[in-house]
Formats: sequence, C-alpha cells, structure tokens
Amino acid sequence: MMIKLEGITKSFGSLQVLKGIDLEINKGEIVSIVGPSGAGKTTLLQIMGTLDEPDAGVVQIDGTVVSRMKEKELSAFRNKNIGFVFQFHQLLPEFTALENVMIPALIAGVSSKEAHERAVKILDFMGLVDRASHKPNELSGGEKQRVAVARALINDPAVILADEPSGSLDTHNKEDLHQLFFDLRDRLGQTFVIVTHDEGLAKITDRTVHMVDGMIKKD
Repeated sequence: MMIKLEGITKSFGSLQVLKGIDLEINKGEIVSIVGPSGAGKTTLLQIMGTLDEPDAGVVQIDGTVVSRMKEKELSAFRNKNIGFVFQFHQLLPEFTALENVMIPALIAGVSSKEAHERAVKILDFMGLVDRASHKPNELSGGEKQRVAVARALINDPAVILADEPSGSLDTHNKEDLHQLFFDLRDRLGQTFVIVTHDEGLAKITDRTVHMVDGMIKKD
C-alpha cells in the first residue's frame, strides 16, 4: 500500500470541504480523481501531499504516518518522497529548464554536480536535453509541462501528485503528457494520483475515484 487515508475531514470556516475520506492507493498504480468543481479534489490532493493538514484522520505514505509529523520533518519527507505537477507548470522564469529541474535536489542537499547529472539524465529521458539551457519563456506549453514533470522526478519520489496537469495543454501535448505518465510508471515504478477534468485521461488510468460534495462516491 503506497497511500492510505482514513477518516479525512477538512473545513474552511463553516464550509466542510472533506467529509470523512477513506482511500487506499497501491504502489505503482495510476489513479485519477474526478468530480465537479468544489467537490474537494484539490484539497484532498494537497492533504495527500502533506501541503495541508486534515482536521481529523490519518495520512499514511509508504508505511509512514505523515499526519503526525512536525513541520521540519514533514518538509524533508515531502521533498524526498513526493513530486508535484501543477496545471500551470510553476517554473521559475529566471532559471533555465536545467536549473528548474535541479532545484528540488539542491534543496535535498544533493551536490550541484550530482543534481546536474540527474537533471540532464531526466531531461534526456523526456527528449528535452537540447532545451536544457532555455528559460521557460523560450519553451512551448508542452515543453514547460514536461520540464515540470522532470522537476517532480529529480529526487526519485515514490509518489507523483498532479493537479490538472494537462489542463492548459492542446490535444496533442495532452496525449503526449498522459503517455509520459504511463511510460514513467512502467520504467520507474512511481505511483501517480491525478486530479483531472479530462475524461480521456480518466478513462486510461488504472482506476478512477469519483468525488461528489466532499465524499468519495461508491461505485
């Protein structure tokens, strides 16, 4: 079991966004989370990724109960074990593609030589090594999102969490990105949890979790 959530609740003021979520995700599984806007999908993903705390419940990742960790310990755990891909890549504009990919490794205390080697290897795998010295404004939308995926992979995390990763891409780039997730899983064994509105992506994932009004709909 890679991810286990038990009894997760979360409110913002008087609005209860998550109403007791239980969910298990297996190692190497690609799971999509779908549902209408306001169903609580992004909040759930952020709690799963330790970016936000639940009001109640237990979050377990790869056998570690993260919901009980202190902030410093949590941030080290997150950096090493979880990779994030967002809808709008969130690359730092003043850095090259290569430097953007290296950043999480440098934060983790990896030497700049090793971080550089790892980043080149991943960009090569993504077919982007010739774009390594380009800054984000010199890259296409599809290239930026692949650089963002490379950055998520640099520390070889067990889990990749993606929030609408293909939301800002055209059809061709979207299909390429979706295929990339499956190639990565087959090659590196990562577990993927993807919040999406994209029916096409949801159809091809191993499992689709439907959320409605802060709860998981039982099929």
